[in-house]
Amino acid sequence: MDVLFFFKERTRFIRQFYSTAAAPFIQTMEAIEQGAPPFDNPPYSEDGEPAYLVEWIEASEALEVLGRTCLSMLSPSLQLYFKTWERQLGVRWDEADRKKAFRKGFLNGYLICFEQVSAIVRKECPADLDLIEHVILARNRDQHPEDITSMRVTHGRVDADTPGYHFFMSEVDRAMFNDREMQNLSFLNPAVHVSREQLFTAISNAEKLADWLEIHLINTRWGPRVH
Repeated sequence: MDVLFFFKERTRFIRQFYSTAAAPFIQTMEAIEQGAPPFDNPPYSEDGEPAYLVEWIEASEALEVLGRTCLSMLSPSLQLYFKTWERQLGVRWDEADRKKAFRKGFLNGYLICFEQVSAIVRKECPADLDLIEHVILARNRDQHPEDITSMRVTHGRVDADTPGYHFFMSEVDRAMFNDREMQNLSFLNPAVHVSREQLFTAISNAEKLADWLEIHLINTRWGPRVH
């Protein structure tokens, strides 16, 4: 089985899905901002709120949900890539060893697995492993929301010094949480924010990881290719 091919079919779909699904929400927001049809004739109002504010917020929230949904497809796609290679290589784990390896998440667990069976050196990986770890963490936060009153999903109280912690944030939240005094305010909790650029960067790094692993795993399974 060409495991990398099927993984990249998934990442190709995620990119296409985001671009297609995001278009109407972006168009709505831009039309409201520019006063273009069908938002060129705002209704009379005395409340002081910008015209079509509710519609703009709904479109913005939809983009946020879409970005997180795409992360929720990317994370298990990477896990499936790992699991498939685990089967291809016929890896057999002692249950205690598996629990220990996966205690810090499936990315760490499978990297330990492939370090043992393929002698990879993770520090040689060209992908940003901290970023990929935060793809998984953001996906887990999205799958376990805590507030029924909002579509907003937060990062939780994570150590702000954790590598990659600031990646899936808006520019506003990132600036706020770069301020040490603001970090200590218990009621402030940054939202998981996934823009098109952030999503595509995450996908590219997941593909870099898979490209790098593929060479080593193929050599382990079938031996080095002779040219």
